[in-house]
Amino acid sequence: MKYRKKLLLTSLFFILNSNASDHFNEINALLDGLHKDAHEGNYETYFKRYTSDAFFLGTDKNERWSIEEFKVYAEPAFSDGHGWTYKVVDRNIEGAGNTRWFDEIVFNKKLGHCRGTGVVQLINGEWKIAHYALTMLIPNSAAEEIGLISIAADTE
Repeated sequence: MKYRKKLLLTSLFFILNSNASDHFNEINALLDGLHKDAHEGNYETYFKRYTSDAFFLGTDKNERWSIEEFKVYAEPAFSDGHGWTYKVVDRNIEGAGNTRWFDEIVFNKKLGHCRGTGVVQLINGEWKIAHYALTMLIPNSAAEEIGLISIAADTE
């Protein structure tokens, strides 16, 4: 009897661990696919990765878009078969259940290193992005100068 109980507990541990690992792999695939679709200009598949009520926050203070607004913004960039390119440097995925959050460091030739953060939800068995925010990573030694530029831009 003890053997069966131990076998059952061990099996349960592996099943739960496997499910967590599967979700981790599925979320990684979702985000990797997002960046691949952006690079290749795959408009339709890029936006199918988001929930219908998702929000995207860009690097400019005015870039807070519903997914429908973001589609309008992105369409010209994707129309030539190439959206934008961010190479993933590092990624962390946290949380449990049907909602997870992530942060990733990505690299773009124009903006340098940036941080993408977001929330993903499991909807009808498929992970979707509900929220994505992209911020520029500014070294502390340059932050004051960038801050002054930002303040000056607000007064123009």
